[in-house]
Amino acid sequence: MPAQYRFDNLWHLHAPREQVYAALADVDSYLLWWPQIREIHRIDDDSGRVRIRSLLPYTLELLLVRAVQDEAHGILRVNVDGDLRGWCAWQFSSEGAGTRAQFSQEVEVTAPMLQRVPFAIRPLLCGNHAHMMRSGERGLSGYLASPRP
Repeated sequence: MPAQYRFDNLWHLHAPREQVYAALADVDSYLLWWPQIREIHRIDDDSGRVRIRSLLPYTLELLLVRAVQDEAHGILRVNVDGDLRGWCAWQFSSEGAGTRAQFSQEVEVTAPMLQRVPFAIRPLLCGNHAHMMRSGERGLSGYLASPRP
């Protein structure tokens, strides 16, 4: 049986909700600010393949397919397949002059190498994910603060 994971992360960003939403909806820009996103290959307007690598010496190969993009309600959600299968989503709300971005993810590990010893690898995958999310929050904060043409 595949190992299942639930992740919840909260980012506090010093930028208006609309700006944060636009940055996170623009998946192609992730390469500019999120170091663990190594490659993005767009398939069409709603899907693409990504390669992600954080601290562990393993690169996740994922297919992401847009499920919900609702700016009015502050929701972005994609279905995930590949080395992980499930979904991940962002929920946005204004927080003073800034934005609260709640990331949630429910996935099961489908990569055979990562399924071998789930009891031993669980803390490593959780730490790997935590590092990636901290790095992503720092990267997006800098990206949002930098002037763009």
